[in-house]
Amino acid sequence: MDVMVHSSSFLLPKIHQPAKTPANNYTLVVLNQHLPRFMPRLWAHAKLRICADGGANRIFYEMPQMTNDQDCETTRNRYIPEIIEGDMDSIRPEVKRFYSNQGSTISDKSHNQETTDLHKCISSIRHRTPSHEKSDLCVLVTGALGGRFDHEAANINVLYVFSDMRIIFLSDDCLIQLLPKTHQHEINIESSVEGPHCGLFPIGAPSTSTTTTGLKWNLSEAKMRFGSMISTSNIVDSEKVTVQSDADLLWTISLRNLT
Repeated sequence: MDVMVHSSSFLLPKIHQPAKTPANNYTLVVLNQHLPRFMPRLWAHAKLRICADGGANRIFYEMPQMTNDQDCETTRNRYIPEIIEGDMDSIRPEVKRFYSNQGSTISDKSHNQETTDLHKCISSIRHRTPSHEKSDLCVLVTGALGGRFDHEAANINVLYVFSDMRIIFLSDDCLIQLLPKTHQHEINIESSVEGPHCGLFPIGAPSTSTTTTGLKWNLSEAKMRFGSMISTSNIVDSEKVTVQSDADLLWTISLRNLT
């Protein structure tokens, strides 16, 4: 079984990134929830930035509060998403007009009400990414956590729909990503920005055998399902965590006070 390697080095300032950090192709997707306090850092790491509908409002109104610029106009002109995509029922007219005038592509998908804005964005990213770049692609998503629970559930479902893509949800408190059962997983822990609290649990289907290393309370061919045992409030105990399971698992780890 192939090994998939994971790292949260995108949370590190560029000057602190390891010299041998892989040159991942980061795409940033911004949903319509409060921006995490480290958003300027994510923006700087991304090669492509997409706002999902009302996510554009967040960039327009909240980014000026996160920078030391003397005026909002300077900030807004610096943080221009390449694409705004969705059904356009949340973006404010003045925001849409501003970014359109600044050259952002407005991708109106209002004809499609069968999928969420996040689903639309991920589908678009998959379609526009050349085949030879897909293995290095990593999609960072802000705003997927918090707010209405049905929205959160729909966003988590997107992880399963696109389980062959590397998608990471980020909030002020934690990150979440899917660990597909098709691979063994090595998670390199960036202890200056994440941990120690973590969790590992199945949602799509029960696991009849999950084995880990690098945790305070490791699993050894453990059975996990909702209604029984799942691994929450665990502790990272090593610079590397390994996971092997017969089910797709959600991995979550706490984030430290990043700025």
